Amino acid sequence: MYAAVKNSWPLLLGIGLLMLGNGLQGSLVGIRASLEGFPTAVTGFIMSGYYAGFLFGSIVTPKILSNVGHVRVFAALASLASSAALLYVVFIDPIAWGMMRLVIGFSYAGLYIVCESWLNDVSTNDTRGQMLSIYMIIMMGGMALGQLFLNVADPAGFTLFVVISVLVSLALIPLALTANPAPDFQEITRLSIRNLFKISPLGVVGMLAQGTIAGAFYGMAAVYGDIIGLSVTQISVFISIVIVGGVILQWPIGKLSDRFDRRQVILVTTLLSAAAAILAMIAAEDGQLIVFLLGAGLFGGFSVPLYSLCIAHTNDYLEPKDMVAASSGLMMMNGIGAVFGPIIVGQLMSSIGTYIFFGLIAAGHIGIGIFAIFRMLAAPPTPLEDQGDFVAMPMRSGAMAATLNPEAEEWDEEELTDAEDAEEITDILDDGPPLGGED
Repeated sequence: MYAAVKNSWPLLLGIGLLMLGNGLQGSLVGIRASLEGFPTAVTGFIMSGYYAGFLFGSIVTPKILSNVGHVRVFAALASLASSAALLYVVFIDPIAWGMMRLVIGFSYAGLYIVCESWLNDVSTNDTRGQMLSIYMIIMMGGMALGQLFLNVADPAGFTLFVVISVLVSLALIPLALTANPAPDFQEITRLSIRNLFKISPLGVVGMLAQGTIAGAFYGMAAVYGDIIGLSVTQISVFISIVIVGGVILQWPIGKLSDRFDRRQVILVTTLLSAAAAILAMIAAEDGQLIVFLLGAGLFGGFSVPLYSLCIAHTNDYLEPKDMVAASSGLMMMNGIGAVFGPIIVGQLMSSIGTYIFFGLIAAGHIGIGIFAIFRMLAAPPTPLEDQGDFVAMPMRSGAMAATLNPEAEEWDEEELTDAEDAEEITDILDDGPPLGGED
């Protein structure tokens, strides 16, 4: 483990700097959009641009990477993201900002893919799980700390956009100077939505809904905080505490899911998240800041682990060699949901009222719970001895993060690019419950 970290510290440092910049830019753009007087509904479309770009980048970048190489792709995308961050203050226009969010999302998708494939290359079967944990802590920690940079300067000025550009540019230096050879890249083929749904309806629906909720929150939380009268410092603490809550409760909830029917853990976790969101909504309406932050932290603590729980639940029905392709497909579903989250919540906040921000989030979690109950009635549970170990996966990671899952066997390019492999999985499940799926 020490050797793996020693060999990859430049990459881990670069990831940390990237996440500081990414955490800052998401919240800063939301606050600045409010300061510029952009309508809330329009801001929702602006913020969704990041997730649309991320989704597009996760599809396109692997094809570029296999032709150009890791260092060149990382340098090009880091330069693109750095430049886009500065253009926010040059073009104060919703359409231009939407394009900048699209470009930055595209860039970060590629940057994550480069980093994750490199981490996978320097990891062994014995260290892959530990490396994934370090990667997750750096990603989530960087996102949380990035919020605190909001307090460095006035969001109404240009300084914070320069800080974002500098952080992203500095991330390029450790990787560019590393003496380690770039890894060979093998593109992952995702299982189709049809096949994924046939394997695990709850996994697919849960990931789609969780992505919508996460996109709504991280895209519009800063806007929501500004509208309800939070200061910049309070907004930074508000978003940070949600991220930290997710990191703290990730492993305890995951361990519980190893000891009980994972569907029951998903049900309880999503309902607790809904309750926490309602608590935050009520506290915000009453002006109770401490209770509001407590509710927000509990919401993050229960909501964030659902991402990993849905992946672990789906993997319970797969052979190790199929887990990478399935996880990659689930991450794609999560990304699709994230595109629509800011748009939906932005429209509803504009037409119904600000309180609907956490109200919609609570409704989304209740929806996951209702579907979990439906699946529990439709199909028997997986025997505990057949469940794999829970593995915490970082949200908003790239598709290559799935290769760091120690539960999955080292994947082979020929296996994963063979379309018949996915069909074989479907054939095995053809005799399953008439409503589809094994969960």
